[in-house]
Amino acid sequence: MSETPIDSSKRTWLIASGCAGAVGGVATAVPFVSTFQPSERAKAAGAPVEVDISALKPGEKITVEWRGKPVWIVRRTPEQLAALPSLDPQLADPKSERKPAELTPPYARNEARSIKPEVLVAVGICSHLGCSPSDKFTPGAQPSLPDDWKGGFLCPCHGSTFDMAGRVFKNKPAPDNLEVPPHMYLSETKLLIGEDKKA
Repeated sequence: MSETPIDSSKRTWLIASGCAGAVGGVATAVPFVSTFQPSERAKAAGAPVEVDISALKPGEKITVEWRGKPVWIVRRTPEQLAALPSLDPQLADPKSERKPAELTPPYARNEARSIKPEVLVAVGICSHLGCSPSDKFTPGAQPSLPDDWKGGFLCPCHGSTFDMAGRVFKNKPAPDNLEVPPHMYLSETKLLIGEDKKA
């Protein structure tokens, strides 16, 4: 059998076309594959958030964002803490026993729902339809609240009420207590929201 000689200009054209096609394929594939990786903004949104609470005074609240959610940090007064046990009979889940792994980490399954009794860390989203409750820290009779109100939070959308530990009152639209996010103390005045295990 005799071999047919290939024209050298045709060979060069075939090699150049193949190379151009490969480069074009890689150029198209790289941006496409990179879309499957989380963006820098998404990485930052899921990353733990460090918070300095040294300036937080009793009765005050600060809000930080973690994973796109508002996280409240409240320094409760001694009076607010003292009122918590007396509210247990009025609450739907006073000991945070329903869905404990989802809503309340083990270290916050206590009366104050916190690591340090005076500091509440909770996601500020109502468990009913995702509204953000309002602060109602002042005790006593107020519109939409009972006359013996001890302080807490009121969801303006449908009237769910929560005590100063984020525990929901009975017979309200909200089915569960406010979520306590994973968190830990890096020092006496520094909190890390979003992580609770030391590496």
